[in-house]
Amino acid sequence: MPYVSQNLRPLFSPLKPAFFPLFISKPYPRSFSLFTLLSSYKRPRSVPFRDSLNLARRYSSTFRERKGRGREVTMEETAKESERSSSFGFNKRRAEGQDKSDRAKKNPQLKERKLNPTNTIAYVQILGTGMDTQDTSPSVLLFFDKQRFIFNAGEGLQRFCTEHKIKLSKIDHIFLSRVCSETAGGLPGLLLTLAGMGEEGYTVKIWGPSDLNLLVGAMKSFIPHATMVHTQSFGVASTSDAASDGPAPTKTADPIVLVKDEVVKISAILLQPQCSGRSQIKPGEMSVIYIFELPEIMGKFDPKKAAALGLKAGPKYGELQHGKSVKSDRLDIMVHPSDVMGPPVPGPIVFLVDCPTDSHVEDLLSIECLNGYYTDVSGTKSTKTVNCVIHLSPASVVSSPNYQKWMKKFGSAKHIMAGHETKNLEVPILKSSARISARLNYLCPQFFPAPGFWSLQKHNYLASDATASSEGSASKTCERISAENLLKFTLRPHAQLGLDRSNIPTLVGQSEVIDELHSEIPEIADAAQHVRQLWHGFKESRKELTPSNDNGVMIEEPWLTENTLPSCLENIRRDDLEIVLLGTGSSQPSKYRNVSSVYINLFSKGSLLLDCGEGTLGQLKRRSTTESSWGIFESDKESNNDRSSPESPLHFTANNESMKDISGTLFDRGSRMQSYWRQPGSPVDYSAYPFLKSLKKVLCEAGLEALISFPVVHCPQAFGIVLKAAECVNSVGKVIPGWKIVYSGDTRPCPELVDASRGATVLIHEATFEDGLVEEAIARNHSTTKEAIEVGNSAGAYRIILTHFSQRYPKIPVFDETHMHKTCIAFDMMSINIADLPVLPKVLPYLKLLFRNEMVVDESDDITDALGVAS
Repeated sequence: MPYVSQNLRPLFSPLKPAFFPLFISKPYPRSFSLFTLLSSYKRPRSVPFRDSLNLARRYSSTFRERKGRGREVTMEETAKESERSSSFGFNKRRAEGQDKSDRAKKNPQLKERKLNPTNTIAYVQILGTGMDTQDTSPSVLLFFDKQRFIFNAGEGLQRFCTEHKIKLSKIDHIFLSRVCSETAGGLPGLLLTLAGMGEEGYTVKIWGPSDLNLLVGAMKSFIPHATMVHTQSFGVASTSDAASDGPAPTKTADPIVLVKDEVVKISAILLQPQCSGRSQIKPGEMSVIYIFELPEIMGKFDPKKAAALGLKAGPKYGELQHGKSVKSDRLDIMVHPSDVMGPPVPGPIVFLVDCPTDSHVEDLLSIECLNGYYTDVSGTKSTKTVNCVIHLSPASVVSSPNYQKWMKKFGSAKHIMAGHETKNLEVPILKSSARISARLNYLCPQFFPAPGFWSLQKHNYLASDATASSEGSASKTCERISAENLLKFTLRPHAQLGLDRSNIPTLVGQSEVIDELHSEIPEIADAAQHVRQLWHGFKESRKELTPSNDNGVMIEEPWLTENTLPSCLENIRRDDLEIVLLGTGSSQPSKYRNVSSVYINLFSKGSLLLDCGEGTLGQLKRRSTTESSWGIFESDKESNNDRSSPESPLHFTANNESMKDISGTLFDRGSRMQSYWRQPGSPVDYSAYPFLKSLKKVLCEAGLEALISFPVVHCPQAFGIVLKAAECVNSVGKVIPGWKIVYSGDTRPCPELVDASRGATVLIHEATFEDGLVEEAIARNHSTTKEAIEVGNSAGAYRIILTHFSQRYPKIPVFDETHMHKTCIAFDMMSINIADLPVLPKVLPYLKLLFRNEMVVDESDDITDALGVAS
């Protein structure tokens, strides 16, 4: 049985089926309630820490305060306690959730713009979020000189804009074509980032169908209210199945005008599914067509006509050009703009269409207010000409006869097909991250799988084939353009009206990346050869490795002997366990590192997610290169269309019948997350015992013996987690203990973490800061590299994986090699098989060589630039 401190809380114990302990909480004055069955819940914006962890009993700390805005917190001394003393300081106020009162209350404001009616530049642009993973809808940017509009904010939008230096702080409005994870998954993180910028923070106006109110209600638990006061929904509210039956809501006759100024008019038309036998609209089913209409450009002024009408050259010329009538200087008549101006140039019109299902197409065909935009309706010419239609609709809908028929009604309009297409699957959208992944794969493919670069020859073939197909069908239907990342359609100046491909990123093949690497670091070829030899030698020497003596006597790090292994690794199989670091960054996604997420792959027995930061699903899909893997993720995505939380910190998949009994999320009793979970339609009395009983069965079938959570020092409701595999018996009847993984979450070093990590096979520990930034680590309740390693050494962990790095370390953090004898630095998409743990620290010097030319640049500067304050 693994060592378990009294401060740890086992959630189940299959070794004693008659006894089902929830928590062991003797050391604390409060009775622990059910905790989300995962790792750290780390939003510091939670409720006051009523049920504190009683940190004063574990540590004693003093702080130096400074009056005024903000607080300077410095650790002077950490008192020693008897047997549970710690030499690590921490920020007690932050750990107890009281640091918010130290800062002046922010009141995020909408940005005021001085509009430019004579916009010299205007365009719509495809922001290719999700084009390579197909887990989110691409965003669309409507750009003007002094205004920016974003349509849809799926997961990964912040990271995408950081990559391409698109300043999100200049966004004035965000519009959602549907309220679902595909279109709004990146909205919470974006709002939090904007709220934390500058002196007061910033916010934007958010528009969407009536379901937007449900999303806003869900976000209230962790986003400041002032950030979301400028949200506005439109249309008839959707209803749940529990609502009384009634007639279907009537459709609005005319488009709903949302924005109308001298620059642009933005209108919305609601689409709802036409399902026979069902009159109610469920949440998430309402979709929107957005219409952008720019004002017409007045014709050219003719001074000869003005002189003929008795006007003298002067201010009246300007008034006429601005649309005002004036009195003639020589004749007793009024001169109107139409008398002296050439014919006006109609303003361009763009449609953004999100028609998710065939049942929505039926409604689309019946919208009468669109008749004025069609080229020919009942033999009459349309009064408005649509220049571009951007389709977010899926390929299955676009290819339907009814949808094709509707597209023909727009005549010569350009149709940009921005729905998910197969040819985009392996064209990397995050090129900086893909480039690093390709380099890492070249150096050590065992820990860094291929990033999935698309073969340029294959891509060009498909692109040309798609173009030929499009051209061939254009004469039969209409002109269709396959959307590409950063494709533009220019609206102003009028002379350049049309497609602009100049900003589309050039495709780079893996061979080009490696050639560049050889030129940059000539020694890298020898280094890659050494790593291959290292792996070959490891396989040969594995036969000679002997397990450590597990007789109950503590041996001081026996695995430091070259030929010694922890007994849990005896006869280990490659299909027992794999640890995949999907995100290794800290609070905000960046070019090279996504936010925290660890994928525990148990292969045929299932899988778990420890933390599930924004963009995790996309990272999972980037890692999967086989069609079968994609099928699994797609089916899993479909299963999440219920009301279960898409951002639960633990996700478990298992190929067994017991998973049918697992549906729901547990929150710490009394937390804000729990209170918002209990919305209308949620269970009145959510009992934990049946849930945990079913979970216990699932985890047992997954080969896990223990799932234990323990409190750590970061913010209220911050926890780490222990996973312990069940012991097994080998072919000769010897009992082999199970492996043990400990995940720290966000934390300062603390005794609970050391206790939980005793004898761990792998300790995954955050290392936000370098060793020279201890004071900053204390102030923010994070750990330095050295501190994380010291925790692992104190606990006797076999291997330590450092993760959760600050943006100031864009590619590789600063570390002291003298402490790294059993430690490795994590990178996004790094895959560590348990059978390869003995060789893990030996690749670190080669990783340092790979990044030797990389300066430690604070990538938060890039993020600030991308999100920078608008001028």
